[in-house]
Parts: sequence; C-alpha cells; structure tokens
Amino acid sequence: MIFNGYNEGLADSIHEWLKEDVGSGDVTTQVTIPAGHESKGIIHAKESGIAAGIPVARLVFEIVDPTLVFKAYVQDGDSLVKGTVLAEVEGSTHSILTGERLALNLMQRLSGIATRTRQFVNELDGLSTRLVDTRKTTPGHRMLEKYAVRVGGGANHRFGLYDAVMIKDNHIKGAGGISAAVQRARAQIPHTMTIEVETENLEQVEEALSAGADIIMLDNMTPASMEEAVKRIKAKAPHVRVEASGNVSLTTVRGIAQSGVDIISVGRLTYSFNSLDISLDLNGKKEG
Repeated sequence: MIFNGYNEGLADSIHEWLKEDVGSGDVTTQVTIPAGHESKGIIHAKESGIAAGIPVARLVFEIVDPTLVFKAYVQDGDSLVKGTVLAEVEGSTHSILTGERLALNLMQRLSGIATRTRQFVNELDGLSTRLVDTRKTTPGHRMLEKYAVRVGGGANHRFGLYDAVMIKDNHIKGAGGISAAVQRARAQIPHTMTIEVETENLEQVEEALSAGADIIMLDNMTPASMEEAVKRIKAKAPHVRVEASGNVSLTTVRGIAQSGVDIISVGRLTYSFNSLDISLDLNGKKEG
C-alpha cells in the first residue's frame, strides 16, 4: 500500500480523530480569540531526526478548513536539525489551533518511526540484508506507521493476516507440526501466496526445509545457530529466503545481518520509538 498524500480511508480517520479531540468545538480558542482573527503557524523541529507525515498534516488542515494555506518546506524522508521549519499554515487562527494538535501528534509519531528506522538502516550500511517492520503497530494506524518505516528507509512485512501464510509456534502446535501445517496451507492457498515458517532451532529449520517453506524465520536464535541455519538453507534450497527476528537492537542488528540472513524484522520500529519533538508557533498575527 503506497501513501500518496491523499487517501479516502485516511480522510475518514482524520474526521473521526478530529471528533475525538474537538468534540463540539475548541472552547478555549472560541472564548479567547476574536472571530475573523488570522495567523501564520510555523511548524518546526525541536530536535534532529527524519521528517515524516508532512502530507498527513496538510490533509488534517485541509479537512479542518479548506481555506487554510499550507506550505511545506521539507519532504518526507528529509533530515531535520533543531530549528528546521517543516511547514507553514496560514489563515483563520481558530482553524489553525483546532487542527494543530492532531497534525502535530501524527507528524511527531511518524517522524519518530522514520527516525528510528533510519538508525537501524544506517547500521546495515554496505550489507544487502533488508530491514522490515512487523504487525506490532498501533490499532487503526498501521497504514501510516508502515508508511513511516518506508520513509525511514525500511521495507514492509505483511500488512495483515490476509496477505501471506506465516506459520508461527501456536500454528505449529495446533496443526501437529511444521510439515502438517505447511502441507495443509499449500493445498489451499493460491500459487501467488508465500508460506513463511517460524523456527526456533536447527531441527525445526530442517523440517521447514523439507516441508517446502518459501521463507524460513529464525526466531531468537544465537548468532552461531543463525549462521549454521543460513548455511544449511542456502546449500539445500538457495531460493528460500531467510528472515531473522527476535530481540533485534541497534547493537545487534549488524551482527545478525552478517550471519547471511536476507531479511531482519524489527517490531520496535513501530512499538518502541520516541516521537520527534515538533511544535507549531503562531507568527505574524493580524486581525481579520
């Protein structure tokens, strides 16, 4: 799924999020700022990071008030330093302040994810291993959060339970083993769908290989076990992709990649990050 700056589903979500925040109206703005007052809001970074969510913020302000003029000075994926002006929004002060919190919340979270992702990507510099996310996303925000991962230089794993077969430990237990799970899946899915099997040891790796898995995940294995698993997989089935997952950090990700795995999935890209500090300040106020 590619975010193109305007998405009907996203617009519907923004309407709901505005209802949650604004309710019957921004009472503070209504009682303190005269009707017709106009301002320019300057959106700027208060720390370094990677920009993400500029088109989302634009859409928030467009929905709040189509007469607002939004001008972006950076693009998603650009590097920011403290003080960088990301955008300006000009027009009704009431409208700017009504949309401010939602626009900033989304930009801060998405920029935080993009920044975190870029840190991991930088650790893999010079290696061919691909960094991907997981389904450990905020409910209702998966499309945006996975978009932010791409902005940061990562790639996306499956978007949901519907777009690939991923046989994990509980599926293996329920099916009665890896071979049985893969066999049942292969008999029912279309030829365009892949089967991934999560393994925890070399014995399971061998079983997944024999069963004909398309992707084999090495879950929480030691570096030595991962290296041996990759060697066995590539010797017997070079076309099978190998994914590593589990407790991946900035200090361990490069070593994991050097074991020869094709993919590293990192849940903390979307569940353990710091939102980037971004603020909006009114400037050049004038009476309407």
